[in-house]
Amino acid sequence: MELQESKLAGIGTIQWEDEDTGFENESDLSQEFANLLDQEEATNTIKEGSIVNGTVVRFTEDTVIVDIGHKSEGEIPKGEFKAADGELSVKEGDTVEVYLDSFEDNDGEMVLSRERAEMLRAWDRISDAYENNEIVEGTVVARVKGGLSVDIGVKAFLPGSQVDLRPVRNLDKLIGTQLSFKIIKFNKKRGNIVLSRRVLLEQDREKLRSETLSNLKEGAELKGIVKNITDYGAFIDLGGIDGLLHITDMSWGRINHPSQMFEVGQEIEVKVLSYDEGRQRVSLGYKQLQTDPWLTVAERYNVDSRAKGTVVSLTDYGAFVEMEQGVEGLIHISEMSWSKRIKHPSKVVQVGDEVEVVILAMDIENRRISLGMKQIEPNPWEVVKEKYQEGDIIAGKIRNITDFGIFVGIEDGIDGLIHISDISWTDRINHPADKFKKGDEVEAKILQIDAENERFSLGIKQLSEDPWAKAAVDMPAGTKGTGRVTKVTDFGAFVEISEGIEGMIHISELSEDNVERVEDAVKEGDEIDFVVLATDSEERRFSLSRKALIKQLEGEELNNYINQVAEPKTGLADAFAKAKAAAEEKDGE
Repeated sequence: MELQESKLAGIGTIQWEDEDTGFENESDLSQEFANLLDQEEATNTIKEGSIVNGTVVRFTEDTVIVDIGHKSEGEIPKGEFKAADGELSVKEGDTVEVYLDSFEDNDGEMVLSRERAEMLRAWDRISDAYENNEIVEGTVVARVKGGLSVDIGVKAFLPGSQVDLRPVRNLDKLIGTQLSFKIIKFNKKRGNIVLSRRVLLEQDREKLRSETLSNLKEGAELKGIVKNITDYGAFIDLGGIDGLLHITDMSWGRINHPSQMFEVGQEIEVKVLSYDEGRQRVSLGYKQLQTDPWLTVAERYNVDSRAKGTVVSLTDYGAFVEMEQGVEGLIHISEMSWSKRIKHPSKVVQVGDEVEVVILAMDIENRRISLGMKQIEPNPWEVVKEKYQEGDIIAGKIRNITDFGIFVGIEDGIDGLIHISDISWTDRINHPADKFKKGDEVEAKILQIDAENERFSLGIKQLSEDPWAKAAVDMPAGTKGTGRVTKVTDFGAFVEISEGIEGMIHISELSEDNVERVEDAVKEGDEIDFVVLATDSEERRFSLSRKALIKQLEGEELNNYINQVAEPKTGLADAFAKAKAAAEEKDGE
């Protein structure tokens, strides 16, 4: 049956031929026609390129079928209705907003889009927020050149300079975080949106600043956030104003770097030590919230008592030991061992070692405690003092040789020193290594035991009689003798008067004549006669003279002496002849 529509006074009527219409009566047919008119009217109000309401009527494998009241239904991909977890966010019967792109495409299908509708709505919301200076929420989705990309319903740009109050070094750590923003630039035609988080933070900071300043005074205890950490301390955000917590005010104990105690972003409680309102500078303290342990240290420690602690620092002169948090003592390097020569504390202890010590002294006013490690063990020097006596003869192996002497092992860790001057009475020793080597066993006499200064003196030459003392007895002043010239100098000659003993003849004592050069009178290796002028056994000196000998040999004594010389020494016969002539001349007068 063919329907024909005519409009009479705005009312649609139907005329039909006498055929089977499928309707029982005219009333049913009129109702169907009324429905068709309603649908046509709805279609006339829906425009392409607009957002319309639709109803989810069913699902296919890949699409959601939506009825917007048109003569046909539209299909929208399921992906446009999926939530963040991948599940569909709608069910049959739900009313949804969709964008009508076209009533019919090339295939005669209606084109709808949920995503486009949401985007347009988002643009409307963003436009309203920009015009009304409102805050928008968004999620940072990616790092882009110069800043971050933020999803606020549509993609917006957050410049790096607008992320925080201070430059953020690692922007990637913000990806995935949801934050609040202010729209500072908006251009819908160009699709350009610029956000700022810094503006909101500055507003919040200014509010907090006012509140903080009202409570800021010396002695106040406040909470703050660690904002930045440096080598010398940490900056704490008290709420709109920063304060400096210096490393020395972090702990009563020792810390090497503020990062040992705090980390950026940590909330801590601090005490205001000082506030300079003019310069807006705040000094903070953390340790001041706890009691100073030095105030009661005398109640817990006593001199000569033992204590345990941890080595926290090493220096060239000793090791610092933390006995408890905030209380440290120093073990001087000299207090680490009774006998070992320690060049550096690291040879005995390391940072982190647990040690037992004896308290040697306490200076609470200056916060100093002197500690000792060696006092834990008996003093071996006291043992040595009881075991050995001065004058005892001992034997030991050479442990070390220096330019000033040799060290001989006496007991475990205790050496005795044989000074170079105590090696020989007579030998000229330039270096002990010329005569000894490590490991040699030597015998020596104990000269001195000084337990207080930890000195043990030995001597090798003291094992025998001092030849100088014997020579002084055997050859007093006036004694005549013969010796070999061992050395010639500008001022005289040295003569060996007995084994290992030398005397010196000054140039003025070589002859009665004026001698300008020693070499003109004597030479090294010459055998010469002399007379002893003076002796000094303590200073190891014998003064000799040839001139004095000639004066003694006058008259018959001189003749007898000359006659006894079968082969006069070089120059000696002439000297005696001259002396004889002078004596005869004197007798003639």
